[in-house]
Amino acid sequence: MTTPTLAVEVLRAPRARRANTTFLVSVGIVAVMTLAAILAPLIAPYPPDQVDLGAVHAGPSAAHWLGTDALGRDLLSRLIYGARTALLGPLLVVLTSTVLGILLGLLAGWRGGWLDAVLGRIFDVVFAFPSLLIAIMAVALFGKGLVAPVIAMSIAYMPFVARLTRSLVTAERSRPYVAAYRVQGFGGGWIAFRRVLPNVTPIVGAQSTLNFGYVLAELAALSFLGLGVQAPTADWGAMINEAQAGLIGGYFLPALVPAVAVVVVVVAVNVIGEELSDRIGGEIPA
Repeated sequence: MTTPTLAVEVLRAPRARRANTTFLVSVGIVAVMTLAAILAPLIAPYPPDQVDLGAVHAGPSAAHWLGTDALGRDLLSRLIYGARTALLGPLLVVLTSTVLGILLGLLAGWRGGWLDAVLGRIFDVVFAFPSLLIAIMAVALFGKGLVAPVIAMSIAYMPFVARLTRSLVTAERSRPYVAAYRVQGFGGGWIAFRRVLPNVTPIVGAQSTLNFGYVLAELAALSFLGLGVQAPTADWGAMINEAQAGLIGGYFLPALVPAVAVVVVVVAVNVIGEELSDRIGGEIPA
């Protein structure tokens, strides 16, 4: 029995090391992007909207590491400043949808009965509309920008968090420690918020991390369509939109640079979310 077990462990070890390395690299990418967004005024070589008509569509050089766009604006500077809106929007959506989803899911899972049924039907109605469609409807009603899509997507992603929270709370409600607290005379609200909620929050938070990447891609798509962040504010999706005309002339960098940034950050966030889910998923106490 010993030999097969050792063999399996030897085969699994390289896979585990690769997974850990990928996770650390992903954390590093997100950390670098976040620091770049925070420190943009200090590290960006140029103002994001500084026009230089003498350097239109310039290639990478010592003066412009990633080249310039159709107006001669430095792509690296716009990429750094664009990280602010690209990361802030998804962060607000994830935080808002997670808080609302946890509270509603806790309420539905703990109380059950007609309240659970009503909230479940509300979640089903929201599920029927794609988040991007809800964001477009919000833009049509309240105007272009970042505020309306963030509010709309927060509502759209809330049922995902609420349903997960509800299922976890329903399972927790039947565990022995809940019955023990009831026997000791603790109220249902105290048990739900002080004992059950801390047990389910880590796994819900880990799953919500995955939503960050999806929201980032959808907000970038809105900006690409001209419905999100508006010029002259630097934004990755808007940068891709502005670079469309240059593609016909063979100028690929203005579109490629922000597109690669979106893909890299989305993949990195998904890797982090999957790893956190694997690590935390089995830690809810019995």
